[in-house]
Amino acid sequence: MPKQVDHEERRRHIADAVCALIDEQGLEAATLRDVAARAGVSMGAVQRCFRTKDEMLEFALAHIGHQVTARAHARLRAAPAQSPASTVGHLAHEVALLQTRHRAQARTWLAFLAAAAVNPALAAGLRASYTDLETLLADLIAAADIPDPARQARTLLALTDGLTAHVLIGHRTPEEAEHLLHAHLSQLWGDTAE
Repeated sequence: MPKQVDHEERRRHIADAVCALIDEQGLEAATLRDVAARAGVSMGAVQRCFRTKDEMLEFALAHIGHQVTARAHARLRAAPAQSPASTVGHLAHEVALLQTRHRAQARTWLAFLAAAAVNPALAAGLRASYTDLETLLADLIAAADIPDPARQARTLLALTDGLTAHVLIGHRTPEEAEHLLHAHLSQLWGDTAE
């Protein structure tokens, strides 16, 4: 009897291979042949999951966005009794991808970001991920009665993205980036006390 294949699980497995190749060698390395080899599947298996390379890349980008969002939600569920300030702080630190264990994901995310500047489909995927994160941040900030939570969420998300890039290129150390993020969050909560 033929082995049953979980189609979505295989797509995620291939997306992990795409991300690993991009992390190590850049977006150009994510060819169908190299992805198949890295995933340990045939090219036919990759082509059955994704009609085109672009479709494969779009799925891999969404896969990273889901991983970051899922990690953020898991962190919120793990400590539901936190103050609004600590909740937003923990979420911002997850999104910034500053920790060493998230460095590969950060490099891959920024490779997709660069490609999205000239690829409308990737840009649409990134906008969807950013919109989800902004909404989550804005809801948490609004719960703390901070004025203009949508603007504050946009600012915080832009800061986390910028810090990710600065750490990856060596312009800031992870510790410096953490300090800058903490300073911004402290100012955000301090503004509400006035």
